[in-house]
Amino acid sequence: MNPLSVQSIFQQQIPSLDLRSCLVSMQGEHIYQHYRNQEAANQIAKVNSCTKSVLSALICIAMDHGWLPDASTPLSTFFPKLASDPDPRKPQITLEQLLTMTAGFNWDEFGGQNSFPRMTRTDHWVNFALEQRLSHSPGTHMEYNSGVSQILAAILMQQTGMSVAEFAERYLFGPLGITEYQWESDPQGVHTGGFGLKMLPVDLLKFGQLFLQKGTWHGERLISSALVARSTEAFITVTPPNRGSYGWHWWVDTCKTDESSEFSGERKQSSGYGSEYTSINTAEQSKSVLHYYYARGYGGQFVYVVPELELVTVLTNDKRKKEKPPLDVFPRLIAPQLLKLL
Repeated sequence: MNPLSVQSIFQQQIPSLDLRSCLVSMQGEHIYQHYRNQEAANQIAKVNSCTKSVLSALICIAMDHGWLPDASTPLSTFFPKLASDPDPRKPQITLEQLLTMTAGFNWDEFGGQNSFPRMTRTDHWVNFALEQRLSHSPGTHMEYNSGVSQILAAILMQQTGMSVAEFAERYLFGPLGITEYQWESDPQGVHTGGFGLKMLPVDLLKFGQLFLQKGTWHGERLISSALVARSTEAFITVTPPNRGSYGWHWWVDTCKTDESSEFSGERKQSSGYGSEYTSINTAEQSKSVLHYYYARGYGGQFVYVVPELELVTVLTNDKRKKEKPPLDVFPRLIAPQLLKLL
């Protein structure tokens, strides 16, 4: 099957889903793009928790330059006041445990007293996140937590002497040619680490392509290949209703692409930030299994990177309608068609 055939199939399937955008690049070539309208193509929009993966890239860049120490560095290095915390485990939380959401904080991402919405109603988001008690030993359990992303953003700002957005413009957005964006900040002026970034779909595609190319862009090394690999590899298995694993603010998973494979209709949907998955029936072993990692944002924002296919796919939505966006567009509709190109 050639790219034109794939484009024809996508053109039959994708527009009816009413996505805001769908961009597919393979081997560096744009083989399909769909926008709901010109506004979707030309106006920046919220990418929600895809912000976390952008922050992860900036953390990697800071590590490469020596502004951030090794990922095993304890939290007390950046926040000495934690040495007096009643829980002796808290000062020992590492940068990697923050990046992998395994810090152990008691957190309910989308509701309750220790949550992302509650954090945004306080006058000091970072302190709020740091003050939460630990419900798990650090490094043992993944709990989706935008508070730890805000802690990481504050650390990045502290160590580089620049705002997160300034650092991004100099070392990531600038080299990628990303000029149109907006980024929210907390009351202390720390740009939001877990959400709050607005970008164009085509710029999300550039971001995914940078990782596909192991950190290089037009011959320039932006991120070391070692940290691209480390940040996008599976660190810990996640708990239902999510599936797969989690890396450094990236999700990691596989999907079967055999035409005979069955995709279950059981959908695990939630209004929460960390529950945007469709469950896939894995009872039947398939010869064709794609390994991929991806950024994921609430409401249908995705950046998928599939190294073995040299593939990047961007999906965005704006929840314009009451019904939830389709959650299995990539594993069910896009990946099987692309595999036929091999």
